[in-house]
Amino acid sequence: MALDYPRLWADAIPWDRFLNPAMALYRLWDGVYRHTRIPDWAIAAARALPPLRFLVINHDWCRDGASTTPWVARLAATAGGELRIALRDENPDLMNAYLTNGSGSIPLVIGLDADFRVRGHWGPRPVELQAWVLANKDTMPKEQRYIEMRRWYALDRGESTLREVLAAMR
Repeated sequence: MALDYPRLWADAIPWDRFLNPAMALYRLWDGVYRHTRIPDWAIAAARALPPLRFLVINHDWCRDGASTTPWVARLAATAGGELRIALRDENPDLMNAYLTNGSGSIPLVIGLDADFRVRGHWGPRPVELQAWVLANKDTMPKEQRYIEMRRWYALDRGESTLREVLAAMR
């Protein structure tokens, strides 16, 4: 079944409505977003691409989403693009089209051009961190893993997310 990207985009939640105090983990999402500063290299790389719409499969309880999506939202806003959120559980056909090793892992960023053609996709987390998570998921308690992941994201400052998202959209 072909996905109707124009409809999915129209039904998705604009970033400025998604990010609100009623959401789960709001302080984390908002804190990351307020502190994002897009480096010049990323702005130049984004502006070298056709204008993009970033359709992000996500949810407000997703810690990886809170650590990566604000960077993509700020990149879109800075470089003339737009970002909207398609809630994972409300869009099963979309999620099923982008499974990660058979799992509905989020966030998942889909880049759409002006004609709603898919330019590329990325997710659910930076390659380096994903390798670490897979190597440690059976040996480290979940909460400890989350603490280490937050530390990784804080030290990375969105660099890996930006680099990988932009590479996926070429």
